[in-house]
Amino acid sequence: MRLITLLTLSSLLGFTQPKAQSSDSLQYAAEKHFKNVRQLTFGGDNAEAYWSYDGKYIIFQRTNPKEGLNCDQIFIGKVPQSPDEPFTYRLVSTGKGRTTCAYFLPDGKHIIYASTHEGSNDCPPVPDRNKYGNRYIWPLYNTYDIYMADTSGKIVKKLTTAKGYDAEATLSPDGKKMIYCSDKDGDLELYVMDLKTGKEKRITTALGYDGGAWFSPDSKKIVWRASRPKTPEAIKEYQDLLKDGMVAPTNMEVWVANADGSNAKQITELGQANWAPNFTPDSKRIIFCSNHEYKRGFPFNMYMVDLEGKGMVKISRDKGFDAFPMFSPDGKKIIFASNRNNGGTRDTNLFIADWVE
Repeated sequence: MRLITLLTLSSLLGFTQPKAQSSDSLQYAAEKHFKNVRQLTFGGDNAEAYWSYDGKYIIFQRTNPKEGLNCDQIFIGKVPQSPDEPFTYRLVSTGKGRTTCAYFLPDGKHIIYASTHEGSNDCPPVPDRNKYGNRYIWPLYNTYDIYMADTSGKIVKKLTTAKGYDAEATLSPDGKKMIYCSDKDGDLELYVMDLKTGKEKRITTALGYDGGAWFSPDSKKIVWRASRPKTPEAIKEYQDLLKDGMVAPTNMEVWVANADGSNAKQITELGQANWAPNFTPDSKRIIFCSNHEYKRGFPFNMYMVDLEGKGMVKISRDKGFDAFPMFSPDGKKIIFASNRNNGGTRDTNLFIADWVE
């Protein structure tokens, strides 16, 4: 009850983060593609921040127990237009259950996101990793469905209804098609739905996790993260976890295909976890997150490759975590989540920077 009360209050009043001048202290010397880095959030876990089509707002997920926010909820924030303008944001999800993966529609008046609130008002249970050899695993809550809401938070349509995990949705550049991940057919596959008619098509078939997909700005391609267990032992492990509603995202590579799923090809072969891919504004390169340089599986940094997986460039340099990059619609800025400047805590915050080509 305290959670809902606090969140309802915050949605009415909004949050305002401290003013923060752009600072070289937020940027590593080797990060040549960044300029005027600014920290937007301060404290908690803030991630998956994605631009509105007009570039004026971002939508993101946030959790912070210190605020009574015990599992992720969705917020909309106005992008500051000057160094002196504070970053303000407000709750737009229900404040119930857990949410993830939000995205604006082109009209700027509606959003989509995944939520477990119909399953329970409470946060769903966190998996006991000891049961799985203390490995890093992601829960696939079967109460996740994808909803459309207006920017006041009112849900106007439930987009998925199948029992199981439905989440990780993004939209085509024209806003007419939604690509998302679901286990409705017994594996974690990608589906493309026509938002107007609700008709959809499954576009992946290989065994393994297919998720986190994006359309290219020119609408011709998609990019996503995928696991492809090959050995009998790896296949059994993947399927056993899936039966328990879990997935181990520790061995994934980046794939691209035509927008209809045809001509799919793997473009990284780096080992470990390569994920959170997205296109550059020219649709010719992929920016993604990876831990492949570090045998211990950490840190995560951002890298860039072309559509053949060649010409890799290291983009970010934090010693903890840099991920979820997205370029602004005009290509002039980039937003991402990072552990940088968190005072030695585990906080993940949002950062925005001018992009230097």
